[in-house]
Amino acid sequence: MSPDPVINIHQVNHFFGSGSLRKQVLFDINLAIMPGEIVIMTGPSGSGKTTLLTLIGGLRSAQTGSLKIVGRELCQASESKLVKARRSNGYIFQAHNLHGSLTALENVQMGLEVSGLYAKADRHRRAADILTQVGLENHLHYYPASLSGGQKQRVAIARALVSYPKIVLADEPTAALDKKSGRDVVDIMHDLAKQQGCTILLVTHDNRILDIADRIVHMEDGRLSNKNATPNRHSKSVT
Repeated sequence: MSPDPVINIHQVNHFFGSGSLRKQVLFDINLAIMPGEIVIMTGPSGSGKTTLLTLIGGLRSAQTGSLKIVGRELCQASESKLVKARRSNGYIFQAHNLHGSLTALENVQMGLEVSGLYAKADRHRRAADILTQVGLENHLHYYPASLSGGQKQRVAIARALVSYPKIVLADEPTAALDKKSGRDVVDIMHDLAKQQGCTILLVTHDNRILDIADRIVHMEDGRLSNKNATPNRHSKSVT
C-alpha cells in the first residue's frame, strides 16, 4: 500500500481583502507531496508562492477547498488547530529570523522549547549535535551579529530540523547568499532532510539549486502549472 501524501491540497482558492477590495490570489490549487519528497516551487514575484506556503504552514487558514497536512484538515481551521499544525513543521526563510540576543545554541534550542517535550539538558545536547552537523561546532556561543550570512542560514536550518519535523517549509533560503554559501546551505538542508526522512517544500527564484529537487512545480498568476510539475531528472541522491 502506497503512503498517503504528507501535503494534500485539493481545489484551494484564497482571497485577500473584503468587499470591493476583495482580490483572489490563489486559484484551484491542487498539489500532493509524498513523505520524504523534496519539491521546489518556482515562479515570478507576486505569483502566490509565499501565500501558498503560509497556508501549508498553518500561518493562516485556507478559505475554500481542502488542505490536509499530515492528515489534518487546515481549511477554515481554528487558531488552536493552526498552532498545533505549526508545531509539526520546520521553517526556513530568506531572513533567517534569528534572535540577536541569543547565541546560535540558544536560537536552535528554541526550536525544541516550544514542544515542551525535552528537558533542558536534552535540548542543549540536541542543539549542539545538529549545529555540529551543519558545520558550526566552533560557533555554538556566537551571536548572530558575529556570523556570516551563510552561517546564520545554517543556524536557521539547524533550528528548523532539530525537532525532526515531518515537513520543512523554506521560502527563498538562498536569496541573500552568494553562490557558494547558497549551495552549501541547500546541500546541508537536502542531506539532513533525507537522513531524517522529512518532506521539503522550497520556494525559490534561484536556478542554481534546482538539482536538489525530486520534483519542480511552477506557480504563475496564482495558479500551479501542471505542465511544469515534472520530475527533476538531475536530482541528487543520497545513500
